[in-house]
Amino acid sequence: MRNKPTDIIFIFSTNLRRIRMQKGFSQRELSARCNVDNADISRMENGDINITLRTLEQLANALDVAILELLTIHHQQ
Repeated sequence: MRNKPTDIIFIFSTNLRRIRMQKGFSQRELSARCNVDNADISRMENGDINITLRTLEQLANALDVAILELLTIHHQQ
């Protein structure tokens, strides 16, 4: 079943990809910065994996954003 735009996994995966790209990181660079497997970064961005709160914190720290930035709906301007 595909995630809906209001689903937290969809919101997280969309934000993760958007922020990573805004920061200019490849998936490999992000995985090295937060000590998460490169394949898991890809699965997160595709909404195919659930993560722990610790991983969420590691991602936010590596991207230098608040955790809420990864979990909040952002409307295109």
